[in-house]
Amino acid sequence: MKILIIEDEAPAASRLTKLLKGIHDEIEVVCRLDSVESGVRFLRTADDIDLIFMDIQLADGLSFDIFQQTQVKAPVIFTTAFDQYTLKAFKVNSVDYLLKPIDEKELEQAVEKYRQLYSQKENGLSDKIIKLVQEMNSNRFRERLLIKRGQQLSYLKTEMTAYCFADGKLCYAVDFSNNKYLLESNLSQLEEQLQPNKFFRINRHLLVNIEAISKVHTWLGGRLKVELLPGTTAETVVSRERVNGFKEWLGQ
Repeated sequence: MKILIIEDEAPAASRLTKLLKGIHDEIEVVCRLDSVESGVRFLRTADDIDLIFMDIQLADGLSFDIFQQTQVKAPVIFTTAFDQYTLKAFKVNSVDYLLKPIDEKELEQAVEKYRQLYSQKENGLSDKIIKLVQEMNSNRFRERLLIKRGQQLSYLKTEMTAYCFADGKLCYAVDFSNNKYLLESNLSQLEEQLQPNKFFRINRHLLVNIEAISKVHTWLGGRLKVELLPGTTAETVVSRERVNGFKEWLGQ
C-alpha cells in the first residue's frame, strides 16, 4: 500500500510515518509534502498512490484547496482538530478523519477500513471534497470586516473590499470606491478568515480581492507585478515564493 502524507509539521509527519510502518510491512510512505502547492504539483502527475493522509491546515492554506486545483484519485484520511460540525460533514461526504494527536489504534482501524472499502480508487472523491468545501464556506469565512472610526465600530462587507494592506502595525481595508478603513484584524488573521478563492495575499503587506486586479505584469527575477483598481501606494509585486500559488489561484 503506497501512502502519501501531506503535513506541514515535521514532528507530526515523522510520527505518522513511524506509526504507519508499524501497522504492516506492505505499507510504504512514498512521499511527505508540507504545502498545498507541493501537494497539487505532486498529485497532478502521481497515479500510483493508494491512500493519502492530509493535515487540514497547511503552511500555505487549507488542504481543501488541493481538491479545487487538481483531481485527487486516492481516498483521503484527514488529520484534524476541527469542531463537531465539521466532523459531521466529513461523515456525510464519506471522508474519514483522525483527531490529533493521532491514536495508534484508531490509525490502524482507519487504514483497515480503507483497505476494505476502497479496493479500487474512487475517482469521484474530488467532487465530494468540493461539495464539502462549499458547505463549509458559508459558515467558516467572514462576510464582514470590523472597522474602527474614532471611538465607533462599524463594518465593511467583504464583497465590497478591494484589498487590505499593512502599514507598520496597523491594517487597513480599501473598498472599490477607494475609501480607506482601519481594521481590528491583521493581515495574517484576514488571510485565514477570507474566502481563499476570492482573496490572495501576494506579499507580506497586501491581500487582494481578485475583482480588484486589472492587470498582471511579469517582473524582475521571475516575479509578477499586479495593477489594482482602485490604485494603491502599497507594494504590489508578488513575492517570489508566492508566484506559483498566485498563478494557480488566478487561473482557477
